[in-house]
Amino acid sequence: MQKILAIVGPTAIGKTSTAINLATELNAEIISGDSMQIYSEVKVGTAKPTSEEQALIKHYLVDVQSVYEPYSVKDFVDQAQQAVSEIAHKNKLPILVGGTGFYVNALLNRMQLGEVNEHKQAVDDYWQSYLDKNGEAALWQELAKQDQVTASKIPVTNSRRVLRALTVIKRTGKKFSEQQTQIKPRYDYLIFGLNSDRQEIYHRIDLRVDQMMDAGLLDEARFIYDNRQKEYQVLQAIGYKEFFPYFEGNKELDDCVKDLKTASRRYAKRQLTYFRHQLPITWVDPLNDPDYLIKMKQKAEEWLNE
Repeated sequence: MQKILAIVGPTAIGKTSTAINLATELNAEIISGDSMQIYSEVKVGTAKPTSEEQALIKHYLVDVQSVYEPYSVKDFVDQAQQAVSEIAHKNKLPILVGGTGFYVNALLNRMQLGEVNEHKQAVDDYWQSYLDKNGEAALWQELAKQDQVTASKIPVTNSRRVLRALTVIKRTGKKFSEQQTQIKPRYDYLIFGLNSDRQEIYHRIDLRVDQMMDAGLLDEARFIYDNRQKEYQVLQAIGYKEFFPYFEGNKELDDCVKDLKTASRRYAKRQLTYFRHQLPITWVDPLNDPDYLIKMKQKAEEWLNE
């Protein structure tokens, strides 16, 4: 079975730099496991690897999609599998790096959503129409009726995940929560999770937001806002919609920046919750353990030699 190393963790923890360092040591190439880094029109808000970083190690699934085109987890899995094959053909190790837990899980394991959905659409038309007509709360209530376990894990406002769960239930006739226990590995994988003291992570998040503002985040957010009638998933990305009230004249810019920092912290918390409950992970602390890279390399080499 093909081996894949994965590096996951909350936003701003240092996944990109860690992956590049490890890839250099292990003769590897990197596949982005981030649901927003695929889009070519946006760069700052998606925290893509810089051109200099991409020059050091080849990256896959970065800048491969337009924000104007629909994109599903099925598309990601198909493209990522192709990238794995290309990397393996070079006798190199694929390293999957990202914070989108659902994407990472869908690639590493044969999840029901990725395998049963033979349609191009990620969600069922019936449930999309139901959402458009009745709203998020009513959609979530429908999921709660059919699968209380899954509904309890998804916020009412996260309509994308609710739609996906209802789609799987409709297409398979089984509860989404029950199908998650039937996952089979697609690859032989080792997952490293980066984590540290929560306040340190929050500080790094705040600093990153300030750096993004200096790098032109507001211009990207304006682009998303001006094209909001045309776009798909990128509208859900943290880093853009928080500025919409400013563009509409309903909020001061400083307040929107504060909202973005708060939303990013909450997202980091959700990321960690998903990783802890959905994937088998070896955790390391890149902020307080000076030997964390050495430990990661040693464990990876042991696993590669098994």
